[in-house]
Amino acid sequence: MSITLTQQAANHVSRYLTKRGKGVGLRLGVRTTGCSGMAYKLEYVDEPAAGDQVFENFGVKVFVDAKSLPYIDGTELDYAREGLNEGFKFSNPNEKATCGCGESFTV
Repeated sequence: MSITLTQQAANHVSRYLTKRGKGVGLRLGVRTTGCSGMAYKLEYVDEPAAGDQVFENFGVKVFVDAKSLPYIDGTELDYAREGLNEGFKFSNPNEKATCGCGESFTV
């Protein structure tokens, strides 16, 4: 099982954690929502939760809860700027389809 960050994503998370002045990493998970059924959720972690799986890339830790991991195993998280937009991009090999607005996915 693995979750990976690109160098760009790791740099963004590191800069943000430094700016916040606290935090040990990033939490990646899924929640039930949207027209396709699931959506990614991201939050900064100040303290790990019991049972978290921890993955580290480029010195940045990614925490994943046990319920989310089967849906996002193998996901690569990137951070990209496209024109005026910037944000995290998910490359999840488990995705079967995404909704038209791009906010949710199904496995």
